[in-house]
Amino acid sequence: MRALAKTVAGPGLELVEVPEPECGPFEVKIRVLKAGLCGTDLHLQAWDDWAARTVRPPLVLGHEFYGEVVEVGDEVEGIAVGSFASGEGHIVCGRCRNCRAGRRHLCIRTVGVGVNRDGAFADYVVIPAANVWRQPGFVDAELGAIFDPLGNATHTALQWPLVGEDVLVTGAGPIGVMATAIARHAGARHVVVTDLSDTRLELARRAGADRVVNVSRERLADAQRDLGMLEGFDIGLEMSGSPAAVTEMLANLNHGARVAMLGLPKEPYAVDWGKVITHMITLKGIYGRELFETWYLMSSMLSTSPALADSIRSVITHRFPAERWSDAFDVARSGQCGKVLLDWS
Repeated sequence: MRALAKTVAGPGLELVEVPEPECGPFEVKIRVLKAGLCGTDLHLQAWDDWAARTVRPPLVLGHEFYGEVVEVGDEVEGIAVGSFASGEGHIVCGRCRNCRAGRRHLCIRTVGVGVNRDGAFADYVVIPAANVWRQPGFVDAELGAIFDPLGNATHTALQWPLVGEDVLVTGAGPIGVMATAIARHAGARHVVVTDLSDTRLELARRAGADRVVNVSRERLADAQRDLGMLEGFDIGLEMSGSPAAVTEMLANLNHGARVAMLGLPKEPYAVDWGKVITHMITLKGIYGRELFETWYLMSSMLSTSPALADSIRSVITHRFPAERWSDAFDVARSGQCGKVLLDWS
């Protein structure tokens, strides 16, 4: 079968022919139809320090996908051949304290699909049956392919009650844009989004932002004035990993504000802890998705709101056949785009 793989340690990827993966007794084989590019995939292609520490080639990349179930293991129940599914990319041990307590998203032995084991940039992928999320008919292939990053956005945005709150989203990458749509759906009063890219800010505006701020030209205080906000933001969703964005966010939060932080910084940075303490600001780190509460929330919201589904789909800006994977990676790396998909059908 075709597979986009890291064949040797070092920069670059190759589209190669590899044996079709075998399906174990507790596993499911899925024929991949659509797959989304993630920042993780860009790190693996570039072979930065994190990739070199984490990955052992050869490895098939890809963890955001939608496809058709073509085989189920002998011990699998409740999943039928011919059904359509996405997959949770974090495979947990089931034995550590957090797993045994039902907090599987906090497993200390998590294995990543497309990072620590072969992934979904291929004609077929095999994952544990417990990681399969069967998709209903209203979820098409493209929407299903971005359930993984949609889960990041949902996990982050719904950490705090949003009804009537003024919400600040720092970072208008695809996950930030999807979080914007969720905040609007969940009843926020005002949603403001910051970034350095006008292209991505326009995506955020279309997804429901009341105001977007290109921080290279204006400040958040301008947006607050325009919206008639007399106090700071109640909720912060930090999606950028940018120290400057965190500083600007903290400077514009209301006392008692709550912040969910998903963006990963490249290196440690200073935080105004005096302001965090005296303003009684709550900071919470977010990683991945809650297994599987976040997936239920995604499906439930989409099933009741065609408008939200359209807003989430709008984050997809580029589509490439698998053979043009290099062009897809170039577009994704440019930052002047939303979500980029590879077609494996």
